[in-house]
Amino acid sequence: MAGNDWINSYLEAILDVGPGLEDKNSSLMLRERGKFSPTRYFVEEVITKFDETDLRRSWAVASSIRDSQERNTRLENMSWRIWNLARRKKQLGEESQNRMKQEKGQTNVILKPLLADISEELSEGEKGDTITELSPKGVSTKGGMKRINSVDVLKNFATQQKEKKLYIVLIRHLVVSILLTKNQKFYSIHGLIRGENMELGRDSDTGGQVKYVVELARALGAMQGIYRVDLLTRQVSAPGVDWSYGEPTEMLTPLNADDYETGESSGAYIIRIPFGPKDKYIPKEHLWPHIPEFVDGALAYILQMSKVLADQIGDGKPVWPASIHGHYADAGNAAALLSGTLNVPMLFTGHSLGRDKLEQILKQGRQSKDDINTTYRIMRRIEAEEIAVDSSEVIITSTRQEIDEQWGLYDGFDPVLERKLRARNRRNVSCFGRFMPRPVVIPPGMEFKHIVSHKDDPVGTPDPPVWSEITRFFSNPRKPIILALARPDPKKNLTTLVKAFGENRSLRELANLTLIMGNRDGIDEMSPTNSAVLLSILKLIDKYDMYGQVSYPKHHKQSEVPDIYRLAARTKGVFINPAFIEPFGLTLIEAAAYGLPMVATKNGGPVDIQKVLDNGLLIDPHNQQSIADALLKLVADKHLWARCKHNGLKNIHLFSWPEHCKNYLARIACCRPRHPQWESCAVGYEYSESQSPEDSLRDLNDLKISLDGVINDQGILDIYQKADVNSPTFKRKLSIGKKLESLTKLSAKLEKSAAHKAETLAKIASQDKLEFPGIRRKKSFIVVAVDSGMTKEFLEIIKMMIEIARMEKGEFVGLILSTAASISEIHSFLQSGKIDPLEFDAFICNSGSEIYYPLSSSGFEGSPKELPFELDSEYTSHIDYRWGGEQLMNTLLHWASAIRERKKDKELVVPCDSGSIHCFTFSIKDSDPLPPIKDLREFLRKQVLRCQAIYCQNGTKLNVIPLVASRAQALRYLYVRWGVNLSNTVVIVGEYGDTDYECLRGGIHKTLVLKGVCNEAKKLHSNRSYPLEHVITCEGPNIIHVEECNKNQVNEAIMKLGVLKV
Repeated sequence: MAGNDWINSYLEAILDVGPGLEDKNSSLMLRERGKFSPTRYFVEEVITKFDETDLRRSWAVASSIRDSQERNTRLENMSWRIWNLARRKKQLGEESQNRMKQEKGQTNVILKPLLADISEELSEGEKGDTITELSPKGVSTKGGMKRINSVDVLKNFATQQKEKKLYIVLIRHLVVSILLTKNQKFYSIHGLIRGENMELGRDSDTGGQVKYVVELARALGAMQGIYRVDLLTRQVSAPGVDWSYGEPTEMLTPLNADDYETGESSGAYIIRIPFGPKDKYIPKEHLWPHIPEFVDGALAYILQMSKVLADQIGDGKPVWPASIHGHYADAGNAAALLSGTLNVPMLFTGHSLGRDKLEQILKQGRQSKDDINTTYRIMRRIEAEEIAVDSSEVIITSTRQEIDEQWGLYDGFDPVLERKLRARNRRNVSCFGRFMPRPVVIPPGMEFKHIVSHKDDPVGTPDPPVWSEITRFFSNPRKPIILALARPDPKKNLTTLVKAFGENRSLRELANLTLIMGNRDGIDEMSPTNSAVLLSILKLIDKYDMYGQVSYPKHHKQSEVPDIYRLAARTKGVFINPAFIEPFGLTLIEAAAYGLPMVATKNGGPVDIQKVLDNGLLIDPHNQQSIADALLKLVADKHLWARCKHNGLKNIHLFSWPEHCKNYLARIACCRPRHPQWESCAVGYEYSESQSPEDSLRDLNDLKISLDGVINDQGILDIYQKADVNSPTFKRKLSIGKKLESLTKLSAKLEKSAAHKAETLAKIASQDKLEFPGIRRKKSFIVVAVDSGMTKEFLEIIKMMIEIARMEKGEFVGLILSTAASISEIHSFLQSGKIDPLEFDAFICNSGSEIYYPLSSSGFEGSPKELPFELDSEYTSHIDYRWGGEQLMNTLLHWASAIRERKKDKELVVPCDSGSIHCFTFSIKDSDPLPPIKDLREFLRKQVLRCQAIYCQNGTKLNVIPLVASRAQALRYLYVRWGVNLSNTVVIVGEYGDTDYECLRGGIHKTLVLKGVCNEAKKLHSNRSYPLEHVITCEGPNIIHVEECNKNQVNEAIMKLGVLKV
């Protein structure tokens, strides 16, 4: 009786739209004099899809309820007439078949029906009987698409990847993805992420991108050569949020048990890092102040995992990421910091870009730029995307349009210049210190293994429960369904869709509209933006009296989405994405996989999807009539609908996950491998109070600059190879004189690189005198980062911190000075205050572009400059990434010259010597006429120079340093390099500071703010792209404000933070 349910629904639809079939002048032609009639559509469906037995049964039922009501009389007459038309059609078909049997060897022609009121067009169902649908490989796909098994495709790729074991890290909202040799990691910070039953549409942060990143992690975990994939996200344990989002680790179930590498830690995982408010689930716009905390937590996890994997697949050596991949703006920012700290390549996927979103909202004319920035923190998001461009080696996009029309809006990216620089690199021609990330189009993938066409449903299979949740809204549930699946967000343009449907009578008579707008409990509990959109839709339904024609269920599970697609496909409906702009449109691919043609926006990814699938129509999302016309055309034209369905099923394999992953890994393989060149002490280091006499030798090994290492790297055996390293004799032989003597005996191969070896020689000679374990022995640290310049006030603060550190028994509290001054300026400043440099464990100088360690008096006697400090040459090498060098300096000199010309030859910016090859310093005579720091950053980005410009010391100084250098990054380096415990470190800052001040205010370290200090630096933050309040937090367990800068209050505050013992 299932067939009769459909027949009855169609008959009811015919009665609803008229004219009645009892009208002698009526016709069953679908188009009559250029007009479309829904009546003819449903009549053809009944005649061509159902057996005459079902039609006779419907007529019999109509006859049995005949009464005086006009509608029932019309129903009986209509059922009788359609039944007879079906019988006549069957008779004509039999006569045609007999005629074809008699005409042997001749081309058979099917006679057209003689009745004028039977449609000229065959239904899609009849076409399936006469036309064989073939896939590109010639395999019949009738009754549904051919299954595409990821395992089969992966086996072909596996032959090229057998010797590799990669470790990948992904981060999502924040989304960062880290690909490591032998392991991979992905990061995704905002939103609610879990492997099963994803709550897509719950809010604006939990959309299709969540599903994309989870499936990417799962698919990469199934690739040959990938050992482990980690998807890092935020740990959320808040009221109203499911407990699963608070689990620290979740293993992603493989699509096939044989997909993953076998190993103790192999597979794909979701790793949840705690950061931000512990008991709140907050939107991504308010997560900016907490990104440094996520970076520190992710860094600790990666270091720990690198040690775990070292034992499993690294032969005892740490397994570092091969790359870091950030998804979305906040994750791009986090990925840039992690990439800079670990010295590994970075990739970035923006998904939805801030500059494009800003333009779209401004076009609507509803909000000013200031209002948009207040609501969406849009300028901080744009700055994060600019930072991601600066740091990335590859930008992965879904479409070419995204590269040309969206990324081209950014200061740091120019598609034309990128191609020119790439060509110069291929020819090994200098790019003059310019660097540009490589844009690559890799469309998202989809797993088709479990897709079941509605025609594959066994006879008698009950309808999925979600069908009744949708169809209960409809007065006639068998009409074609126009399906939209999107959050109730203004940019998704659902209100225009509802208007287009409501104002087109033919479309309403022909089809139903289903809006799957995420999950909600109550409208009042939704965000203000989402609830406003939903209320607008409800008002439109009431305005156009569309009750019984529009469905908008409150809840659905992610596992039920395939059933929703199947329902729309069974009714011969269409899928629509009317968004103002769609970065890609993964739902369009999903719909095509279930046989649903599409109507989609012409702005963004759907353009490329349509080129590949050729399964629908593109529309102008701002044109309401364009939407209605496209929907009516695709639903009413059965030839077009069937062709779009066929094309979608035929070409859908081009969007499979194996294809995506192969292209993805190929791009990563093109990146120059980079990873830390030192042995990290952050994990597994245990301090012994009695310092061993071999500590200096251990330090040499840690720095990888021992004589053994230098010689063995050249293939020459060390003469002390078999000696006992613990014997006093051996230690005496490792004197500097012995090292010099050994190095002079190197072969001719070494002589070719004499200059480099001379530098290595000097490095060994100097590093041998250092006692770096001093910083490793300290359990707590006080970092003095007050940006008041070299003033008397600053000197008093330093002396106070030295006294507080000395008060701690056991000498376990270390001191670090972090400033914009050069090391020579620091030395002179300390001498003026009669402070011994040995009071400090490290000096972060020139805004974080150099790290020095103090030397005893015997350690620097006879040195050229006679400064009691030693440069950390490993850090100097570490931050050299994308440093523009001489070309950058020339550009800065031109910039200073241009300012002088504008100010009538008045010297405002004068270059001065910083004593560093990685810091270009300018003295500022008058800061008022100078452009704000945001304009200088824009200028340098447009020059394709990757660096950081910082106004320092109350605006009297400008430091330009490498991209990956900063005072905050220097602290992370000390953590990775020497094991400095960041969670047991307090950073002392003023109320304001240099233009890099915000970087020091976040992280897992403690922060102590001295009120009333550095107030003069406030002017440096008066003309920012975004307010300082958007990126720093003034309250929390890790931050304390001290009203008066005196020893007692500061000491009490530090103890309260838990850094010093009470």
